Amino acid sequence: MASSTVENYIKQIYALQFEQGEGGNVSMGELALALKVTPGTATSMVKSLAKSGHLEYVPRVGVKLSDDGEKLALLVLRRHRLVELFLVKTLGMEWHEIHDEAETLEHVISDRVLERMDDLLGNPVVDPHGDPIPSAAGVIAKRDLTPLDQCEQGQTVKISRIEDQEEGFLQYLESNKLTPGKAVTITNRDGHAGVMSVVFEDGNQCSMGFPAARKIQVELAGRCYE
Repeated sequence: MASSTVENYIKQIYALQFEQGEGGNVSMGELALALKVTPGTATSMVKSLAKSGHLEYVPRVGVKLSDDGEKLALLVLRRHRLVELFLVKTLGMEWHEIHDEAETLEHVISDRVLERMDDLLGNPVVDPHGDPIPSAAGVIAKRDLTPLDQCEQGQTVKISRIEDQEEGFLQYLESNKLTPGKAVTITNRDGHAGVMSVVFEDGNQCSMGFPAARKIQVELAGRCYE
């Protein structure tokens, strides 16, 4: 098993590549900022990972994961997201308090325990925040999701993924029942004021600003208002 430092670097590079789209290179500045280390420290580790075959590094251009590096990144993500779901579903922890615990456990859990956990949870495909869980074969589902703030008044959508997993934001979503799996209809969208309102299936309503709505990704379901 790779060291926790190696796994953290590989996972972070994968996340940054995902944000940029397939085929993009990650700069040393971006990587250092994300990992909260100096550019020099990041460069030293990247050179080591390039020698081990986990990534390709071009000075002044950036880094890109190799096939082996991507395979490792997906394994670490699988551990992290299954552990998060286990902490919520089995241990009853709140979804805003599980990230740091999963960050620690993802580096020490064995493959045997991980697969038993997967079976116990019923082979889930998403974690509590709606992020896809890679399969044991390293396959990760791709979905066509849209930020809530880009949806139109009258559309009915299903909340599918929460992009910002900061504790305070997750608590805000929980208190307003804006959680993955919930269907809402956009009853008002004021582009000038930058606010929108939604109604749940039970009739309860919630209003939020565009910055918050932008962090909520949804699947489009149709229209019920004109």
